[in-house]
Amino acid sequence: MINETVLIIGANGQLGSVLSEELQKIHGKDNVIASDIYSNSTFDGVFEIIDATDLNAIENIVNKYAVSQIYHLAAILSAKGEANPLKTWDLNMSMMLNVFEVSRTNNVKKVFFPSSIAVFGDKAPLENTPQSAFLNPATVYGMSKVAGENWAQYYFNKYELDVRSIRYPGIIGYQSMPGGGTTDYAVEIYHSAVKQEKYSCFLNPETKLPMIFMDDAIRSTIELMQAPKNSIKTRTSYNLGSMSFSPSEIASEIQKLYPNFKVEYNVDFRQEIADKWPKSINDDQAREDWNWKPKYDLKSMTVLMLEKLEEKYNTSTLK
Repeated sequence: MINETVLIIGANGQLGSVLSEELQKIHGKDNVIASDIYSNSTFDGVFEIIDATDLNAIENIVNKYAVSQIYHLAAILSAKGEANPLKTWDLNMSMMLNVFEVSRTNNVKKVFFPSSIAVFGDKAPLENTPQSAFLNPATVYGMSKVAGENWAQYYFNKYELDVRSIRYPGIIGYQSMPGGGTTDYAVEIYHSAVKQEKYSCFLNPETKLPMIFMDDAIRSTIELMQAPKNSIKTRTSYNLGSMSFSPSEIASEIQKLYPNFKVEYNVDFRQEIADKWPKSINDDQAREDWNWKPKYDLKSMTVLMLEKLEEKYNTSTLK
């Protein structure tokens, strides 16, 4: 990993804000270029404003810093994307293809493209969903990720561009709020508990979905990108498993530490999306190819989430 210069596109987001700092530890602060469409005065490092729908803007930064790796994280997510389907498709596809094209023509060695469990629809088995399940997503976000997976494989096969990808479950972290996904409740609920507020959940209490703690999500991403090229057998996107739980299960775990915490259920359009997603994921291929293994379960994640959010809100004496 010597002499690598890394560009993160979408660095202000839930995943990008944490990944940027972790990559600084690996490559050095000056070798990580964080970027987003809006500035970030709190980021301690090199930051550039990039509109990823502008191919020339990406190319200028790649050449300016001699970028050798790109993590492309910018996208409109599932729930937010359903409010404007055509815009979601146009933005998600144009940004991704711009990154692939700039990488192909400017000697970028590796590209990370995130996919999602949103690629699965009602034709996939809901339990232990396999790597090779038929993909018929219910959302435009999911459709754009399926297309992206196929483009990633195409660029690898045709141009030998080393694109690597993970199908993320819902990501849960204390560092920032999520950005408009169907699994957002699993972050919001912890904030409400620590602030001693009743939480209004937009999913049914028994809706089980795959999730992953932020620390594991970051580690999986870095481990995939550091794996030897010949060990990456899947060139669409890897299933990634960690834990699965329902809103009632996460609420019960929180109530072990916050006995007075209350949840009410006001189901909205996101329930229909969630009903078509897997309940659990088979990630045998990732475990075999690059030795993936999660470290956190619901209990250990809940303890750490509440601890970190207590520090954030300074409410450690209010339980």
